[in-house]
Amino acid sequence: MKFLAMAAAVLALTLPSARAATVQTDAGRVRGVEEDGLSIFKAIPFAAPPVGPLRWHAPDPVKPWPGVRDATAFAPACMQEGVSMPGEAPPMVSEDCLYLNVWAPAHAKKLPVMVWIYGGGYSNGSASMPLYWGDRLARRDIVVVTIAYRVGPFGFLALPELSRESAHGSSGNYALLDEVAALKWVQKNIENFGGDPNKVTIAGQSAGAMSVSMLLASPLAKGLFARAIGQSGGLFEPTALAPGYQLANAEKDGEAYAASVGAASLAELRKLPAAQLLKGKAGLITHPVIEPYVLPQSPYDAFVSGAAADVPMLIGSNADEARSLVSGLGDVTAATYDAEIAKHWGPLPPPLLEAYPYSSDAEAKTSRLAFERDLRFGWDMWAWARLGAAENKSAVYYYHFTQNPPFPNDSIYAHWGPSHFAELWYMFDHLDQAPWRWTAADRKLADTMASYWVNFVRSGNPNGAGLPQWPAFTGTDQRVQYLGDPVSTGTVANRPPLEVFDGVYSAVRGASFGESKNP
Repeated sequence: MKFLAMAAAVLALTLPSARAATVQTDAGRVRGVEEDGLSIFKAIPFAAPPVGPLRWHAPDPVKPWPGVRDATAFAPACMQEGVSMPGEAPPMVSEDCLYLNVWAPAHAKKLPVMVWIYGGGYSNGSASMPLYWGDRLARRDIVVVTIAYRVGPFGFLALPELSRESAHGSSGNYALLDEVAALKWVQKNIENFGGDPNKVTIAGQSAGAMSVSMLLASPLAKGLFARAIGQSGGLFEPTALAPGYQLANAEKDGEAYAASVGAASLAELRKLPAAQLLKGKAGLITHPVIEPYVLPQSPYDAFVSGAAADVPMLIGSNADEARSLVSGLGDVTAATYDAEIAKHWGPLPPPLLEAYPYSSDAEAKTSRLAFERDLRFGWDMWAWARLGAAENKSAVYYYHFTQNPPFPNDSIYAHWGPSHFAELWYMFDHLDQAPWRWTAADRKLADTMASYWVNFVRSGNPNGAGLPQWPAFTGTDQRVQYLGDPVSTGTVANRPPLEVFDGVYSAVRGASFGESKNP
């Protein structure tokens, strides 16, 4: 017995200190874990399970529970197929998925809050992916919240029947409604976790950053956040080029999808097993909808009309975004370049093709990557920065990530470079999660970026003691912070082809950027 007691004592000394942490929410008490100076709560429900008659319904309130609810294990991710890089497919998926996670310094009071919205092309993603864990940032005295939202057809189905069922005559943006519901939960409850509801920053990457741009434009999200961070994603190109974003067209796509999974009515759709809803033409239903209630106008139009939220913004993109997203580049040659572009994007205006010249197979591959980078990310982020600088009183901070992480050659990340997702290891300060050959320069950049992000969450300004000065982006002085080794300040990268996109998009809109009040 003495030996067992001694062994238990030694074991206790070698394990991290952990004890229960209990907090009151508006629906009941939750029990998380206090560990190594942090209070961590997982799978706190912020809405009722969107199942049965609540499938394709605005989030309903959580039903109060008796006693204390366990909050020590993550909830399943929302229904999806595939992998959201840079992680593996979630271990569990379920329609019952509207939960959030909280990391906070133990015994915190009135600290700023970062609410993280995951990416995944609106087809997949998870609030519990290890790379998104908030432990490292929370140690810098902020509260980090990661939220879930419905994806694919569960999050974006528009149908005439659904629009008639709605009191607002619209359908399709259930994912955005989930995000708004989570932000309302934060406003009601985060003070009990040590956060300040008046200092909430919404932040996201890829589709999560697109959500940030739309929450800036949504009247339902007004007043629910004070700052915004958008990383490699936004909805600023002319929606005329994507007619499926309009409600009437989205409803037609919804009808085609319903037929593809064997349902002749909304009632039949609601009876189908969740897994079956990921079949058929589910790929049609993976984007938000411009409709009267949640998103009455695009983010671009909201900025131009003065309807967008006027808050400080930290936004930017990566130097080689497309390398992790475009497959089959080994087949691109100088002879096949135009045909390969047309296969993916249809016929394009000649100026766009001419903006990415090539005279060899190697140059054709480089131009293909550059075109994809600017089409999907580079132009949108530059436009977002200019719109914010022109239309808002609040400051805009713009970055260009250039660091080449030490991705192993035998990994799925081989040859990515500063591609889509690559900045996440640095800004979350999670170099600890990958056993790669991180250099002193990598660690210094991770510390710098995490400091910039946390400072911005605190005050709306990324600058602080010991950091390279990051100037605000203005219409006349378009200064960009280059995040690499070393950190430096420069001008907008790749500007000549971006200006070609400007001209093409202005022609589609029928007005130049200047005529819509933007530089």
